[in-house]
Amino acid sequence: MARTSSSRRRKKRPAGETAVAPPAPAAPIRPEPPFDIFLAGPPGLEHVLTEETRALGFADAAEVPGGVTLRGGWPEVWRVNLLSRGATRVLVRLAEFRAMHLAQLDKRVRRVDWMSILGEGRQVQVETVCRKSKIYHAGAATQRIETAIREALGEAAGGGETDSRAPKLKIMARIEDDLCTLSLDTSGAPLHMRGTKQAVGKAPLRETLAALFLRQCGYDGREPVYDPMCGSGTFPLEAAEIALGLAPGRSRGFAFESLPDFDPGIWAAMRAAAGQGARPDFRFGGSDRDPGAVSMAAENAARAGLDGLVSFRQCPVSEAAPPDGPPGLVMINPPYGARIGDRKLLFGLYGALGEGLKTRFRGWRVGLVTTDGGLAKATGLPWLPTGVQVPHGGLKIRLYRTDPLP
Repeated sequence: MARTSSSRRRKKRPAGETAVAPPAPAAPIRPEPPFDIFLAGPPGLEHVLTEETRALGFADAAEVPGGVTLRGGWPEVWRVNLLSRGATRVLVRLAEFRAMHLAQLDKRVRRVDWMSILGEGRQVQVETVCRKSKIYHAGAATQRIETAIREALGEAAGGGETDSRAPKLKIMARIEDDLCTLSLDTSGAPLHMRGTKQAVGKAPLRETLAALFLRQCGYDGREPVYDPMCGSGTFPLEAAEIALGLAPGRSRGFAFESLPDFDPGIWAAMRAAAGQGARPDFRFGGSDRDPGAVSMAAENAARAGLDGLVSFRQCPVSEAAPPDGPPGLVMINPPYGARIGDRKLLFGLYGALGEGLKTRFRGWRVGLVTTDGGLAKATGLPWLPTGVQVPHGGLKIRLYRTDPLP
């Protein structure tokens, strides 16, 4: 005879024992303010980036290897992207968890509330670094993370059709000592891409590096800056913007502008508050023996709205002369002999540079960037103790500084 529901026997619960509810599903993970914000910066210059970040009003900025950390919400993310001159990009920490194998990584990545953070149907690129972890294959980890995000957001996350106005978002995954950290790049294009400097020379110095080197030389916007080997004009242009109080991100877009938490009204007010200040009564300048470089620098100045405040002229370094007005800072990024120029021939160039500075730039401080201590010594300038080496385009560069020249 078939058993009916009435004939089934149920195991009786002992007296006094209460029913145990099944465990509730884990809550979706999403960053709630204040969350961790990471400013990536040039290795070796983390302390300079920390000083700059605190000067911008982020009092809790703390130096860590590779950059600076602080706490805040989305408005702080937008503001630091807009105002930071030394950071290369700004990341928001989304989640952090232990993962010993790929299945565990997959399960925990899926707990992140990707839809509310990124928005439906977004294209996403994942970059993974694995160090000292049981998950050692970065490619396999990337595939698991991308699949989880694609299934959460829709097929467009894997490269299908999407809104062309919404840029591809980048997720940075770091698995170190079995601890996985997932971060969202809120900047998009690297922050040295200000949106105004379109013409560049053969070996340009990034604006972010230029800004940090200027700060290392004590530059605060209250004195002129001159570059006798100006190239595309990076040092004088960056210095002039600092003097005017111009936001470095004023002319570009950011990845965070396409996120669900973005508020256009707050952003518009933030950009308006970071407008131009009073024009200084001194001028910025540069010179170069290459007429093409001088033309590029002038075009970049015009695009940045700095023509009239910054001027460039063609002349060899031996004829460089300071602009009218008070002494200030000479900043130079000369050829190193590694990618441009013959090192043996550069000793004469550096010597002529040093003689010209000692003769015509008395009272000016000097900052010089090079890979070669021998070339720096060839200038004959009284260098102060040097700092650390900094990576730049596959090379290691170092800043050399002087006190005011006698």
